[in-house]
Amino acid sequence: MLDLRQYNCLGDALRAALDRWPDEICLIEADRDRENAKLTYRQFKEAALPLARAMQEADFKNGTRAAIIMTNQSKWLISAYAIFFCGGVLVPLDYKLTAAEQIQLLAHSKAEFLVIEYHLWRAIAQTGGLKDSSARTILVTEAPAGADLGGAKRWEEFRDAREPVFVPRDRTDPACIVYSSGTGGRPKGCVLTHENYLEQCMALTALYPFWPGVRYLSILPTNHAIDFMVGFIGPFTCGATVVHLRTLRPEYIRDAFTRYKITYMSLVPMVLKNLERGLRLRFAEQPPARRKMLNSLIRINRALTRRRPNRTLSRTLLRQVHGAFGGELRALFVGGAFTEPATLQFFYDLGILVGNGYGCTEAGTAITLNDFKPFRSDTVGKPLPGMEIRVVNPDAEGVGEVAVRSKTVMSHYLDDPEMTAETIVDGWLMTGDLGRADADGHLQLFGRKKNMIVTEEGKNIYPEDIETAFEGIPAKEFCVFAANYLWPARTMVGEKLVLVLHPEPGQPFTEESVANLAERNRRLLNYKRVSGYVVWDMDFPRTASLKIKRAELAEQIRKTSGRDAVVPL
Repeated sequence: MLDLRQYNCLGDALRAALDRWPDEICLIEADRDRENAKLTYRQFKEAALPLARAMQEADFKNGTRAAIIMTNQSKWLISAYAIFFCGGVLVPLDYKLTAAEQIQLLAHSKAEFLVIEYHLWRAIAQTGGLKDSSARTILVTEAPAGADLGGAKRWEEFRDAREPVFVPRDRTDPACIVYSSGTGGRPKGCVLTHENYLEQCMALTALYPFWPGVRYLSILPTNHAIDFMVGFIGPFTCGATVVHLRTLRPEYIRDAFTRYKITYMSLVPMVLKNLERGLRLRFAEQPPARRKMLNSLIRINRALTRRRPNRTLSRTLLRQVHGAFGGELRALFVGGAFTEPATLQFFYDLGILVGNGYGCTEAGTAITLNDFKPFRSDTVGKPLPGMEIRVVNPDAEGVGEVAVRSKTVMSHYLDDPEMTAETIVDGWLMTGDLGRADADGHLQLFGRKKNMIVTEEGKNIYPEDIETAFEGIPAKEFCVFAANYLWPARTMVGEKLVLVLHPEPGQPFTEESVANLAERNRRLLNYKRVSGYVVWDMDFPRTASLKIKRAELAEQIRKTSGRDAVVPL
């Protein structure tokens, strides 16, 4: 791989990679049973530089912010490289957000350029909200012939054949503005520097190296912090290949493993759990004699690899299982949310290593990762190289808030010095997660201190962002909390949201009011729904500017009510 210590910015490192491995395959775009694109590093460069030149002709300058809203495909990475080549700041937005949510974050980020897929652009354009954003150049990908794009331009035609001018950046300059959450409430745009990404890449590849010939299967969105690092920056700076799937149907994922001989893949706990269910079902469908033999081989593999994995042994004993994964799989990476130890143990017993990690957007990507020395299913691994972890204000059992210090910690929250000061204290990132560090360095997680939940899909849900769905309900005031924030519980699973409401004086909360709540709740996506409500008979404590003092209200509720006060919806 490249020695990333020699580079000051992502654009320079990626440019060096394209020149170092010109004939290696860098990107395969697969869609069901066909390939849409297969690019060498040279071809990737030839596709990106004319775009970069056209952007510069459109007054793209050093520090210009450019957003990408797109599904996984080659155009995502080509556009990102062109942005970095021109010295820009990338704003990767989630294509699964609603058009209104995307418009809100575009406005907050002040992105001047926007690269967006056609069907997503249509949804945004129909709202009329783009006129209120800072976007002055909009590039639309895959627009049908004859489609009226208004003032937007076709990505495929936005080209200039002349040589672009590479714009270097310093390590401390912003590279990306990444939104950990903040749609509907207070946007949380994490400003991550070039140093943050370069240091994170060096730390991850020190444990799990990439090299030419490695094939990484990308099924998480590229805007996701994990896949941006492990499915773009990491492979590219090592000369490896990224395989993008434009479908997530299980049969095509299975086919991709064997067709492309996948080496690594990242996923979230929900996908890993589904994969476990599928394997257990296939095992159960085997004839009794074959199932008995399989179980015996799994027990033998478990016994012989209890302390250390042995890839060769596991592939020999469980040849068919490993063959279904292509026969070249070295590890799966799981993160973004808590993974149950039993799931990790299931895969380890098969000889399929799952690198369980813990991280947050504010710290780049990963903070800890399992190095299998030895394998521990009950922890989220050890700190990556360059990461310092401490447990703040531990209780009698050693459990306290996890704080992190490293060169991967973000610079600040965009335009929010108050939240930045609350989150980064004396150089330490206060994660809001409760944990305990073992003597051998392993980190165990036990719950959350902050008012937030994380879904199995790895989505951070801040209760404040859900409240707009309940505006206008028959109540004097209301707010949404994470149940485990109101009533602290040492668990990382089964997290739920609770609506706390204060009825209008003299107006009891009726069946009609409950039906109103339930209807609004149903309109939300599954993972954003509240589990129930609590009726609170006192005025909410407020600041001089009339903002709700959430921490104080939570403490009042905690002292006088328990979880049994929640009425299910």
